[in-house]
Parts: sequence; structure tokens; C-alpha cells
Amino acid sequence: MPAVQRITPCLWFDGQAEEAAAFYTGIFSNSRILRVTRYGKAGQEVHGRPAGSVMTVLFELEGQPFTALNGGPIFKFNEAISFQVMCETQKEVDDYWEKLSEGGDPKAQQCGWLKDKYGVSWQVVPRALIEMFTDPASGSYRRAMEALLKMKKLDIQKLKQAYDHV
Repeated sequence: MPAVQRITPCLWFDGQAEEAAAFYTGIFSNSRILRVTRYGKAGQEVHGRPAGSVMTVLFELEGQPFTALNGGPIFKFNEAISFQVMCETQKEVDDYWEKLSEGGDPKAQQCGWLKDKYGVSWQVVPRALIEMFTDPASGSYRRAMEALLKMKKLDIQKLKQAYDHV
């Protein structure tokens, strides 16, 4: 049995925990499903889930542990919490953007943010952007920020051109 991480994000789903964990582990290469727990008859008057149905799925994405919980329709995801995916190349940005946004809300895409088909928010960010945003007083920062604000999926080349004023 794997060791339990001290702090682990728990994602609340309305019955799609196992499906979502499979979706996410299919996108990130260094990922795996570690354990599935199931509801029993105990507490059924509170949780209302059928005995034997999936309660939680413990999974890892690039070494980061997550728990997916089938908790019911009470809570929904919102943009107050998102997961950043740092990318080295435009190909990584393109690949993660395409896979994570599949079936998601196209209206919820802006500045590298997207919402997946489960309502979870992600930021697909090129690492180069962090370097561009070190000096908010510079003209380079301002130009890169203006370019960023016009984008949905981030384009490293266009960001660099704005930053370098090319």
C-alpha cells in the first residue's frame, strides 16, 4: 500500500470519480491509479450511494497525489481552484490544451485557463512566461501581458515576440 501524502487535493464528483481519474491519468505520462475504495452499506442513510459503488479513487499525476470522491451533486467545481501544468515547449502546451479541453467549456478559456469536461479548471502555462513576468515595471512585461490577455491557448512565440518587441 502506498504511503499517504500529508496534503492531497480532493476533487468532489457526482459519480464520475473513476472516469475522471482514468481521463487524467491517460493525459499525463507519469501517472497511475493507486487505489479504488467502495461504499458499503454502513452510512447509506447519509451518503445515499449504492453499496459497492465507487467512493474514492486515489491517483497520481506526475507524482502529485489526488483523491477523487463520488460525493454527490451538492458541490460543483469553480475557477477559485485550478491546477497549473508547466510546459517547456509549444508542443506540450498544444498537447495538454487539446487533451484537457476535450469536451470542456470553450467559453471558459482565457489566458491559458481552460475548464475540462468535469468542470475542473486548469492553467496550461509555458515556463517561459514566468521569466517574462519578473519585472512588472518594464515595457517588456507590459507588452507580454497585453499579448497574453488576447489569447486563449498560450502561444510561446507570440508572447516572446511581444516581450522582445519584435
